[in-house]
Amino acid sequence: MAPGAGSEQQSKRLPCSTALPPRSRPPLALCLHGHACLLYDSNYFLPFGLTDGWGFLSQGAAEAYAADGSLDFDGNPALKRRTGGWRACRTLLAIEFCYNLSINGITCNLITYLTVVLGKGNVASARSVSTWQATSSVIPLVGAILANSYWGRYRTMVISFSTFVVGMILTALSAYLLLLVKNGISNVVAVQESIMFLGLYIIAVGVRGLRPCLMSFGADQFDDGDPLERRAKAAFFNWYVFTMYCGSTIASTGIVWVQDHYGWALGPTILAVGLSCLVATSRKYRFQPTHGSPLTGVCQVVVAAVNNFNVELPSDSSLLYELPDDNPVMRGFERIEHTTDLRFFDKAAIVGPSNKEMEETDAPALRSPWRLCAVTQVEELKILVRMLPLLVTIVFFYAVAAQVPSTFVEQGMAMDTAVGSVRIPPASMSTFNVLTIVVLIPLYDRVFVPAARRLTGRENGISGLQRIGAGLAMPVLSMAAAAFLETARLRAAKASPLAPKATSVLWQAPQYALEGVGQVLTTVGQFSFFYGQAPPAMKTVCTALGLLSIAAGEYLS
Repeated sequence: MAPGAGSEQQSKRLPCSTALPPRSRPPLALCLHGHACLLYDSNYFLPFGLTDGWGFLSQGAAEAYAADGSLDFDGNPALKRRTGGWRACRTLLAIEFCYNLSINGITCNLITYLTVVLGKGNVASARSVSTWQATSSVIPLVGAILANSYWGRYRTMVISFSTFVVGMILTALSAYLLLLVKNGISNVVAVQESIMFLGLYIIAVGVRGLRPCLMSFGADQFDDGDPLERRAKAAFFNWYVFTMYCGSTIASTGIVWVQDHYGWALGPTILAVGLSCLVATSRKYRFQPTHGSPLTGVCQVVVAAVNNFNVELPSDSSLLYELPDDNPVMRGFERIEHTTDLRFFDKAAIVGPSNKEMEETDAPALRSPWRLCAVTQVEELKILVRMLPLLVTIVFFYAVAAQVPSTFVEQGMAMDTAVGSVRIPPASMSTFNVLTIVVLIPLYDRVFVPAARRLTGRENGISGLQRIGAGLAMPVLSMAAAAFLETARLRAAKASPLAPKATSVLWQAPQYALEGVGQVLTTVGQFSFFYGQAPPAMKTVCTALGLLSIAAGEYLS
């Protein structure tokens, strides 16, 4: 069993709100980890140190331990002063930095490697890269489902990271196979290409299972029941994107240069360091239990609602089926109150004549979830459906963002790239985009949020939807700036036919900067919003959907 896996799947504890009647303290017993715990039933233990003499959760323990049901590495309730918070997230941000150095180093240099080293044509190389990226864009959802359903986020990250390292080693090995040509080995290019593509697709499996879990696992380190930690969780998403762009910038410059001059061995080395950090700091983390397959729950609600299509909804929503709090199925789940929209799905919770016996028994073995679903399960699907319009809207944001490395560069090629005695490559103008992000994220977190908090009274200054909405306006302004610049450039070229490139490329800086502002607002805002709104069983899946919206925008462009 992988380290930390036991705390995410096998260990369970009694909710803090549960207390036993006076003079009925449960007996002491050894739990799965060999600790002296109070035995509440055959499956649920509560460490003796957390309770008073009669089995009640003491006030000091309630303040010292995370209130969101988090567990530590050994499966005990997570102690705040020893687990989670920034002490754990600093390591996770360092792991994200290693990840970006490695994956972006490959992505930036892959087309050059295929054309120069392997001698493939431009069209074939572009097709190979596009196919690999398309495959990589789909896999995050698979990794997220595995994390939520079976493995847990930590185990999924360790497995994905290990797979990533293997893929990187194979890719690096393919680069060094050229040395064998000197020894007279024939057909080395074909062998080299096969090993390289094998490594690339192993990387796709590993890295795309890592990203949604790493982000969600980092957010899990903050307790929603603690106001200070809840504020820190919002800041975590800011610094996560900050680290992501810093790693991408260094990878596109320094790592690519090292690969061109000294080989590809640096990538596996960086990943090995990241994997070592992840495993070595395991005891600092907080773990959330798995809740079963989210897709199964979604399908059950849809099937049950369709089966009750002709049944009329009761006027009183309290008549809809819901499991009581003391039901074993509800342990580890947060009850969600009924909402009045999307009423079709409420039909899945109608207690009809055929479901009356199951409703009265409350026995999970007798109640078919494909015929009768609880209100909480129905509301989880409603939350997911409400997110879909926002996801579609964000796709258009990333469709515009995809113009930065393409249309904007083409525009810059038709402009004057000389700045004094130095010529600036048009593609290097994207530095203004990255610099805007790197500068604004700390300012947003340290200056804007505290000031907005004093004005609005909100913990995060402004709501998630307000942040995303402001960010969606930035691409409009960016494209408007590009259009005005193009009009001025064409006017200047027409006025001076002998100097068609009279407009300086530096005039592109505002449109790149506006695009960077949009990334700070929308990209960070969407990750924070989707994680915060998602049901506990779907947090990693919703994070993966946010990543898929980025890929969909790139394809739409």
